Amino acid sequence: MPCKNDAPSVSNVIPFQLEILSAHREYLSRWLNAGLPMGVCDADIFSVQQRQAGVSSDYVLIWVRETADPAYKIYSRGISWVVMDAIRENTLGQFRSFADALHMVRPVLPRPEKIVAA
Repeated sequence: MPCKNDAPSVSNVIPFQLEILSAHREYLSRWLNAGLPMGVCDADIFSVQQRQAGVSSDYVLIWVRETADPAYKIYSRGISWVVMDAIRENTLGQFRSFADALHMVRPVLPRPEKIVAA
C-alpha cells in the first residue's frame, strides 16, 4: 500500500544554465573585429532585470550594417546557446557552444578545434 504524505514536495533541483564568462567576452571581441568587413557593425552584452529559471541573465545583441536595430540576440538556455532574429523574435537555432552560435551569425573565425581524448 503506497504511503500518503500530505506535506508538499519540495524540489532541490537547480536548473543548469550557462553564463557569459570572460572567455566569451574575449571571443566576442575577436569575432566582432573579424566580422567588421563582413557587415557586423557592433555587439554588446546586456543583463536582464528579471531572471528566468534556466536562462542566463546576460545576453548579446549584434548589429549589422543592413539595419539600425539589433539584428541578432544570443543567450543561453540550459546547456545550449540560442540565436534569435532580434527584429522578428524568431529562434534561428540552438548551439552547443558560444563560438558555434556566433559562427551561425557570421562565419568569420575558424571554429575552435574539439578536444578528443586519446
